[in-house]
Amino acid sequence: MTPEELSRTALRALRRAVDAGELTAPVPDRAHIERPRPGGTGDYATNLALRIAREAGAPPLRIAEILAARLSAEPGIARTDVTGPGFLSITLYDDGGAGLVQRIRDSGERYGHISPDTGALAHLHTPHDLRALVVADATRRLLRSQGVLVRLTCAAAPAKAWQDVLGVRVDGHGEPPVPLTTLRPVPAPHTPDPLALGRDAARWALLHPAPHDRPRTGGEHLAQRESNPLFRVRYAHARTRALTRNAADLGFTAAPGPVGPPAHAAADAHATAEPHTDAPAQGTPAQSAPVQEDTAHPLLSALGDHPAVLATAAHRHAPDRLTRHLVRTADAFLAQAHTVLPLGDEKPSAAHRARLALAEAAGTVLAGGLSLLGISAPEYL
Repeated sequence: MTPEELSRTALRALRRAVDAGELTAPVPDRAHIERPRPGGTGDYATNLALRIAREAGAPPLRIAEILAARLSAEPGIARTDVTGPGFLSITLYDDGGAGLVQRIRDSGERYGHISPDTGALAHLHTPHDLRALVVADATRRLLRSQGVLVRLTCAAAPAKAWQDVLGVRVDGHGEPPVPLTTLRPVPAPHTPDPLALGRDAARWALLHPAPHDRPRTGGEHLAQRESNPLFRVRYAHARTRALTRNAADLGFTAAPGPVGPPAHAAADAHATAEPHTDAPAQGTPAQSAPVQEDTAHPLLSALGDHPAVLATAAHRHAPDRLTRHLVRTADAFLAQAHTVLPLGDEKPSAAHRARLALAEAAGTVLAGGLSLLGISAPEYL
C-alpha cells in the first residue's frame, strides 16, 4: 500500500465514522502520510486526528481511537496504534515487497500518477529566464502526473535555442493582467552556458539544486563517474535493463516475491553465523546462512515513497525533490544489484526472480521519474 493509497484509506475511514455519527467533522481533501520519525513505530504515521480536532470539537485522542479501530479493519493494514497526543501509527501486512513490486509492474512508468484528472487547474508564470522556464516545465509535468491541468506562460517569448535544446514550451507570453503563481528560482550563470551541456545534463543541472540555490552549469554534469548524481541515476536504470537481459540468457525471468534482506544485512548474517566444522562436498555450493526478512529494505522504502514524492514535488512546485529521490532510489538499487543474478554454479531460485522483479521495478521508477524531469533514460550506458 502506497502513501497515496493510505491517504485515501484514512479519509475513507474518517468519512465512514462521520456517516455513522461517531464524529462530526469535515473530511479534508488529503491526509498527510509520512514515514515514522526516529523512535517511532509502524510503517507509516498520520496526524489526521490532530488536524481535524478543532472542527470535530473532540479531543484528538478520542478521534484517533475511532479512526484506529476503522483503519485496523482495512485490507492490507495489520495494526493501527495511537501514539503521543493523537498520532496514528499504521503497520502494514508484510508481503516481502511483492505487492509493491506488482503494483509498479501493473502501473509501469505511471506508478504514482493520479488518473483520471482531478479537475484542478493551475496557471504557472515565469520571468524571461532559462532556469525558471525549465523548473516550470518540470513542474507542469509533475502537476499533470497528479491529475492537474496546467497552463504555463512566460513574461516574453522563450528563445528558440531554449525550445530546441531544452524542450521548453509555453502556452502564451506577456505580462498577465492579474497576479499569478510565478516561479522565480535563482537564475543560472551565463557562463558556462547551460545549453552547451545538451538537453539531459542541462535540465538536470538546472533542476537538481533547490530553487534558492545557484546552479552549477559546468562539465561535471557530463562526467561518467560516481560523483555525478545524474550519471548514477541513468547508470542505475541501464543496469536494471542489463540485469533483465542477463537473466534471460540464464533462462529465468522476474516474479514478484519476498526479496530477502538488503545486501548489507545478508553480509552481516554471513559474518555472524556459526562456523561450519565440515566443508561442503566438492562441487556442492555452500548453504547460505538463514536471514530474516527485513521490512526496512532501503530500495523497497524508496520505491514505496515514490507516489508521495511526486505529490509533494507537484504541490510545492519543487522538481528538485524528485531529483533527490531518484538519486536515493538509484543508490539503494546499486547497493544490492550484485545480489540479483546467481553466482558460480548457483541455480536461479525464487529469491533471484524476486530480486530481478525488484530491480525491474526500480528501473521503471527511475525511467518514469526522469521522464517527468524531461530527461531520457538510456537502455545502455
